[in-house]
Amino acid sequence: MMITLDLQADEPIYAQVKNQIIAGIAKKEFLPGEGLPSVRALAADLGINLHTVNKAYQQLKQEGFILIHRQKGVVINPEGVPQADNAYRERLYATLHPLIAESVCRGVGKEEFLMLCSEIYSEFTNGKDEN
Repeated sequence: MMITLDLQADEPIYAQVKNQIIAGIAKKEFLPGEGLPSVRALAADLGINLHTVNKAYQQLKQEGFILIHRQKGVVINPEGVPQADNAYRERLYATLHPLIAESVCRGVGKEEFLMLCSEIYSEFTNGKDEN
């Protein structure tokens, strides 16, 4: 697992860890049932506080990306990530709304915005258009 941190970024370190694990799952770099390093091991590898990794793992667990077992340790959810429901779609809307508003204010056109979204989406689907 390759996680790179930007300690100067505005994004909190726990969020960087969480988002990179989600990206790894989306890119199928991490498969259902596959183990992840323990909190202590990942914290040591990254040179960060174990509470930071624990916060990322707890959020990933709450969102259904991982399971934490006493015996098996941390694993990617063997049943796969729960599919989008209305609550997820509402969070997605709430996240995109201010980004789109700022893009409009900064003169990013609809086509450019959609093209950027399409390019990013393709990073996770190997260029395949999925619904």
